[in-house]
This record gives sequence, C-alpha cells and structure tokens, in this order.
Amino acid sequence: MKLRGVTAALIGAISAALLTPYAVQAAETTITVMSRNIYLGADVGVALELIPNMPAAAQFMWDQVNKNDFSKRSIALAAEIKEYKPDVIGLQEATIWYCKKNAWSKKTEVFNFTDQLLEALGGDYVLASKDGTTAFNPGYSINPIPFLTMVKDPTRFQKLFGQDKAACGFQIGDALAIKKSLADQVIRVGNTEYEDSYSIVPTLMTIYRGYTWADVNIEDIAVRFVTTHLESIWDENKVPNAAKQATQLISDLKETNMPLVVIGDFNADPRDPRPANAANPGLQPTASEECPAGDSNCNAFSLMVEAGFTDAGPDSSEPTTYTWGMNALLTGPDPDRLKSAQGMGNEYGFTDRLDYIFTKNGVAVTTSQIIGYKAPYATDHAGVFAEFTILNTLAGESEPLPEHKPFPISFWQWVGIALLTLIIWRIKRRLTRA
Repeated sequence: MKLRGVTAALIGAISAALLTPYAVQAAETTITVMSRNIYLGADVGVALELIPNMPAAAQFMWDQVNKNDFSKRSIALAAEIKEYKPDVIGLQEATIWYCKKNAWSKKTEVFNFTDQLLEALGGDYVLASKDGTTAFNPGYSINPIPFLTMVKDPTRFQKLFGQDKAACGFQIGDALAIKKSLADQVIRVGNTEYEDSYSIVPTLMTIYRGYTWADVNIEDIAVRFVTTHLESIWDENKVPNAAKQATQLISDLKETNMPLVVIGDFNADPRDPRPANAANPGLQPTASEECPAGDSNCNAFSLMVEAGFTDAGPDSSEPTTYTWGMNALLTGPDPDRLKSAQGMGNEYGFTDRLDYIFTKNGVAVTTSQIIGYKAPYATDHAGVFAEFTILNTLAGESEPLPEHKPFPISFWQWVGIALLTLIIWRIKRRLTRA
C-alpha cells in the first residue's frame, strides 16, 4: 500500500513537470477586431449626377450630411463598440468636412467624424500612432471651391463666419483605432496610396484610395493590422479599380511574415462580375469580354482568397451576411432594393457583401458575426466583428510596407476644375434656354 502511494506521487510529480511547459505553450493569445464603414453622410452618386451644376451638388450633399447628424450617429456607433469591445477597429469613410468663408480665408474644420467617434467613446480608444505618424490615411477630397461649392446654412455659418453661405468640401480616409491600453504597444505605423485611381474629370478630379497600417504588440506578439477602402466606381469592359488596388495590396503585403489582419470595405461581392441576367440591384460589376462572369482577376475578394488570405466570415456566400443596402438618409432599406434583398434571402434589405476581415500567417478565426444590420442605423453599411487566436508566435517583425506617395491636387488643378465646371455649366444652361 505504501509503495503504491509513493509510486502514485512520483507519477503525479513527473506528469506535472511534463505538462507544465505544455500548458504554458498552449496559452492562447486572442484579439478581437471590428470593421466599420462609418459613411461620409451623403449619397455621392446622386451628387455626381448633378454635376456640372456644382453648387447644386454641394448643397445636396451638405443637406444630407446635416440630416445624417454624426453627433447622433457617433453615439450609436460608440454604444455598439462598447458592447463588443474590439481591440482594433478598422474605420472607412472617416470623413472631415471643411468650409471656408471666401477665397482668401483658411479652411475651417466643421465636422471630424473620427474625432467625434473617439470622443463618444470616452477616451477608451485612440488612433494608433508612433513616432509622429498616425494611422489615418486620407483618400480623396473635394476641396472647398469658392463660388462653385457654396452652400447655405445660416444657423451654422453665422456663428462660424458671420454670413449665411460658405464654400465647403470634404476629405475621406481610413483609420485604425485601438484600445487606449494598447497605445504604448504600437511598434510602427504607416500610410500609403494605391497607384490605380479613378478619374471623373481626367487629371483634375480624381478619386484616390489607399490604406493605413500599424504593427501592434498583442501580449508580446507583433501583429500587423491594415484597413482600407477600395474603389466602388467601375467601368464596363474594364478590370474594376477595386481589383487592381487589391492586387497592389497583396503585393505590398507579400513580405509580411508576422500575423496579419486586413480590414475593410473591398467593394467586391463574391458573385462579381455577374452575368447580365443575374440579380444586381446594388449595381456591382457585370460580366464583359474583359471580365467574364466570375473572373477572379476582376474581383478583389477572390484575389485576396487566392493569395492565401482567409475570410474571417461569416460565410460571404450566405445572403444573411450581406452588408450593403441602407438608404442615404439611414431611415431603413433602400426601397428600390428591399424586394430584391428579400428575394435573395436578406430580410433587412442588404443586397451585397462588401465588408470583410481577412487574416494570414497564423491567425485563426474563433468566431465572427455581422453587426449593425438592424435599425436604428448609424451608417449605411453593416459591419463585421471577429475574434481570433494567434497561432504564429515565432515570427519576427516584418519590414515596413512599401511607401507610395499621395497624389495631392494642386491649387492650380483646383482652379482648372472650377473653370472647366463653370464653362460646362454655362454651356448646359444656354442649351437648355435655347
């Protein structure tokens, strides 16, 4: 009996010694991530249809931005974030609206959606920052152009400028917000641009896109986070710019060997390009000679998957996971798309899956879900929330990502925009009167 007791104790001690290192190694490092397109606040598509009547386009957008009051939307978004408590948030359409009194005055910041959201979060989140670089990458902007982007807002502008009107414009970008507790764990931060852009007016009015990224220590494991917003506008019988930009993103990230999480609005549904007879109420890219139906070279989502990235889910082929479809004033589903959405199997009015979280290099998905798909709506997109386990604990730090310089539009280019638009507008008015 005594021998058995000694033997049992010895076996127990040996087992404990053997199992302790394993238990330490088995401790899992987890992170939670959210993707949220927070919406610039106005329907750009309708505004573009009003051009060359720039004043009408500007007033239309300004009125919608006021109706979609971000001071209220930010509170709703903050409540959602506090509920899920993500470690990292990839923001798209992080918008700043500027106005100026006259041609000689400086721009005044009227709305800053990122700052407003961070304020609504009560200081619990900050933008990732390191060595003077902040994880905010401005994409395209429409500068305040005197006479052409003048809008009327007496209540607001009398306080700011002492007059009823001002020239207004906006800057739209991507941002990475992290829990404040992670602020001192940021290793490096960078911002870069995509080489492929979309020209509405060649050279003069061009939509630029890019991404922002940050390397952050999560429980002493360096993880790279990227957030981006790929181009939504596409031309028939051409490879969509979203696919071209995804190709560059994949190339830029190819040397990254640390755990990698890519967040964003990719403006690509797995069904694209779609046959001409397929349901397409969201006006996504359709099949053509250059881009046959289902051609992965013309689909940003497919390109990411083929490059070895894992879609965190939920399953993007399921209609219940669609993330795009609210109307511009956020009162509910777009009425022109609701019936189609329900026919597809999405009762909430979403018709396309555009928002994703991708992972690579030892980042395993634990769980994921679509969020923000029920009223009241704080933005026109549903979002994605996911939890991950970091399996790759041995990879060292990757080199900084390639830098692509921004493509600023000079003062004289804006003058060219103004003159060209004014000329077109006057010609159109004369033809209308004739």
